[in-house]
Amino acid sequence: MSTPSGFSDAGFSDEGLARIPRFLEAQVAAGALPGAATLIWRRGRVAHHSLVGVMDIGRATPMRQDAIFRLYSMTKPVTAVALLMLVEEARIALDDPVTRFIPGFANLTLRDGGTPSRAMTVLDLARHTAGFTYGFHHRTPIDAAYRAQRIAEMDTEGGLPAMIAQLEKLPLEYSPGDAWIYSVATDVLGYLIQIVSGQSYADFVRQRILAPLKMADTDFQVGLSKHGRFTACYRLEDGKLELFDDPQHSPWFAAPKLESGGGGLVGTAGDYLRFCRMLLGRGELEGVRLLSPKSVALMTMNHLPEGAEIADLSPAADAFNESGFRGIGFGLGVAVTLDPARVGIAGTAGEFAWGGMASTAFFVDPKEDMAVLFMTQVIADTARRVRLRRDLRSLIYGAMTESYACQK
Repeated sequence: MSTPSGFSDAGFSDEGLARIPRFLEAQVAAGALPGAATLIWRRGRVAHHSLVGVMDIGRATPMRQDAIFRLYSMTKPVTAVALLMLVEEARIALDDPVTRFIPGFANLTLRDGGTPSRAMTVLDLARHTAGFTYGFHHRTPIDAAYRAQRIAEMDTEGGLPAMIAQLEKLPLEYSPGDAWIYSVATDVLGYLIQIVSGQSYADFVRQRILAPLKMADTDFQVGLSKHGRFTACYRLEDGKLELFDDPQHSPWFAAPKLESGGGGLVGTAGDYLRFCRMLLGRGELEGVRLLSPKSVALMTMNHLPEGAEIADLSPAADAFNESGFRGIGFGLGVAVTLDPARVGIAGTAGEFAWGGMASTAFFVDPKEDMAVLFMTQVIADTARRVRLRRDLRSLIYGAMTESYACQK
């Protein structure tokens, strides 16, 4: 474990911060996590970092600061930034109909055979109100069709164009704007970025986001020289960690056939912190500006119809949601805290966050000048992931001794 101390000038109690690795060590000891890395940035510096457990249980490889993790859905905010860069250049707009770029979507029907009540927009894709789904929801025949056709899988022959061709033949779950269902919509956004920019989606992200932010260890595959830093990924089944992806024989070592805007990136905690710091800096990091402050504000405000919460638009109480609480809205690629009282844990209105399938998570609290990164590699049920993130937020805010948001 590595835990710096003496950072009380960042507005935290050293004793409070020390609870974070103790909590995670207990999770490791209980067999719920293999290991984890935590980073907190506040007031212009790293206020806390800790490493617990291992990167690979079978090989007893200690967790390291430059470990590379599968980001999965933490790719989605990166895709949202890419979209907004093109919006700033007036090459695409949030209210554009998606059929402007994908004419075949004009023939989409609903699952009951009906016609959508309105056209799908780019905004619908960015906020998960487009009508698409994911195969892992296991709720409807359309989910089953997504599983059978392996929609948006990284080894899809033909890449993003082939995925679009598949979606053109499948019905929508609901009419655009009528519901919020976590879906492959962000992968469709990646395709739009490819069409509008004239570059592959991955090249656009590399050249316009990763390289300027010096995110040198983040990419759509793990390079040969970095194989030794790649973490094992586990699935938690019946209370036991089972190996899901061996870091020495991983599909992530090869370039993906489908460059996924919804879940295709791998990277380090330090790299993703730079991305978060750019958003915390209202689009700028160390003299490099990716977005205007207005675009970051647009990204991180609630875009759900009539200011609804995710829970209001989810079609089932158990619908998949990386945030998991009431009091949460959705912006462009990120969940947004609307009312901490409804969330039921300490926090700040205006926080934005998201997480990944392997239990990674981040949140940015602009009012507290803070960004938090949590990295591990465990695919677990939604309730367990949500509870882990809830407990970490409670520990972090519980360690805070000074609050900008509470000043009067």
